[in-house]
Order: sequence, then C-alpha cells, then structure tokens
Amino acid sequence: MSQETHTLMFALPKGRMLPNALGLLRRAGFWTPDQDNGRKLIVESPDGRLRYIMAKPSDVPTYVEYGAADLGICGLDVLRESGRNVYEPLLLPFDYCRLSLAGPADRPDWPLRYASQPRVATSFPRLTTEFFRSRGVNAEIIKLNGSVELGPLVGLADLIVDLVSTGNTLRANGLVEIRTIMESQAVLIANRAAYRLKAPAVQPLIQALRQAITQQSEGA
Repeated sequence: MSQETHTLMFALPKGRMLPNALGLLRRAGFWTPDQDNGRKLIVESPDGRLRYIMAKPSDVPTYVEYGAADLGICGLDVLRESGRNVYEPLLLPFDYCRLSLAGPADRPDWPLRYASQPRVATSFPRLTTEFFRSRGVNAEIIKLNGSVELGPLVGLADLIVDLVSTGNTLRANGLVEIRTIMESQAVLIANRAAYRLKAPAVQPLIQALRQAITQQSEGA
C-alpha cells in the first residue's frame, strides 16, 4: 500500500462535539490529538497514518466532499443543511438532538398553512425553506448565526427553527416546540472517491469504530 493510500485525512468538528468524537476514536484504538491543541489546525499521528483537520463543524461536509479530507464527523443536521454529496457509512451514538419549529407559548394554535407569510429566524435556511415549501406556506426566512431565540422576543420573527436538546433554552425564553423537522445525531461521513480508492485504510477504521460502539452499548 502506498503512503498516499495509507494516510487518511480526518476532519474533526471543533466545539461541543469534539470530546465525544475524540473519545470514540480513542476507544476504537486510534491516536487522537489533545482536545485543547492550541491553534494548530492540522495534527498528524506519530505513526503518520492519520492527519486530523480541526474544522468548524459546518465546514466538515465541504472538506470531505471536495476530498480535502477523506473522512469526517459532523451532525446530521449540519450535513442535511449543507446538501453535500458524501457517503454516510456510520451513525455515531452522541450529539442527539432535533431540529424543531418553535414559537411563542401564547401563539394561537392554528395550522401552519393558515399563517400569512410568517417570518422565521433560523441558522438552517435550507432545511427551513424545504419544510415550509413542502407545506405550501410562503414563509420569509431570516438567517441568523446564533441566539435564534431572540427573534420572536425582539419582534424580528414570528417563529424560529433551531436545534433542541433539553428544551430548557426555549422554555427560559417563553417559546414552545410546534413541530419536529428532523431528528439528528453525529454521523461519520466519507469522501466517495476515498471510500473506494483508500478502502484498505478506510474500511478497517470504520469497522473499528463500529466495534467500539457495539462494545460501549453492551457495557464492555
């Protein structure tokens, strides 16, 4: 096997998903960088078999689709929003959440189709547009990069679409879930060409991750 097919580029998501991603890789027997790795954006394992790209979570599907990374870990929500064409060989057992439509608790309980061009704040404009379009609702989508719950509170939006884990943030801001748009969790993704051309390196890694997940679920 050539060094080129032997070495895998692996895009890891910086932020809240990183500890679980590193933990799974370590349980599967792979060397991983420290969680706090300073400002280094590319870290190579001592044996040269893995090179980790430390990427913004929303950028992971882009690195993988274009082949800058052979593999990556991201959320299903991020992947569906990106629309990137990658292979999805393995769902990972962490970062469970849901993408939900929410609004003020005192909102009248009428069907969405009766709403007249509601303004919807979200960090997921693609999925939000698809959701309303599929229901024949002409919504105005307002893209925000964070603190989406502020939208209804300051009169910017009538509704929001955001990730919900416990629901505590919604309740703290007087909002309630109206619909679940999709369930989400972490997922391993692979560049489609690398999945075939680097199979001797990719397949054992996927199998090791799958085995580590099984052992964890069985309490081994």
